[in-house]
Amino acid sequence: MRITYYGHACFLVEVGNKKLLFDPFISNNPKAAEAKIDISRIQADYILLSHGHEDHVADALQIAQQSKATIIAVYEVQQWYEKQGVSGHGMNTGGQYKFDFGTVKLVNAIHSSMLPDGSYGGNPVGFVVSNENDGTFYFAGDTALTMDMKLIPMTCSPLDFSIMPIGDNFTMGYKDAVIASDFVECNTVIGCHFDTFPPVEIDHEAAKNAFEKANKTLFMPEIGMSFTIKKK
Repeated sequence: MRITYYGHACFLVEVGNKKLLFDPFISNNPKAAEAKIDISRIQADYILLSHGHEDHVADALQIAQQSKATIIAVYEVQQWYEKQGVSGHGMNTGGQYKFDFGTVKLVNAIHSSMLPDGSYGGNPVGFVVSNENDGTFYFAGDTALTMDMKLIPMTCSPLDFSIMPIGDNFTMGYKDAVIASDFVECNTVIGCHFDTFPPVEIDHEAAKNAFEKANKTLFMPEIGMSFTIKKK
């Protein structure tokens, strides 16, 4: 799978010949501005939103309109965008659906959710995306460490990689992410939700060392970087 990191928790993942954009927060992200990310050039087939907070949905409407992308989110978030003229597919925690790029399963996330205008944002979620040819990955969304993560290897295909928050304060930190990687049985972790704001700035070497001591790999991409992870 080819992956491009746009900062904070925003990733573009190419799966099954489709482009999946997760949690777009670019125009209001000063780190993305430094990297000169131009959202007018971002195209996606699907936009997956883990919850309604502005630092995860800020650019969803513009990108959906310019690329005619389908929004995949919990029902309340999907309906909020439907009222703004954007097509979508509403789901809820525990549900799975087969799309033209593969299957998506919504898994539990421990966090909060509210849409930018104060509307109820439903329950936050993570996503497990699986494609028979390209592989399977877990996008954790904003979450605390939770025992529910142990259900993922019991109910989903083996993970090729995971995308997890590591910045602490608003989500789990890197120490809890090491445990989370044990729970989901995945030793390759891409970190997100770090360094964007002062409360989530982290010590990169300490984070890497924590994973190395557990015989795991933590990758913290630079904003704008594209890379490939192959199916195991």
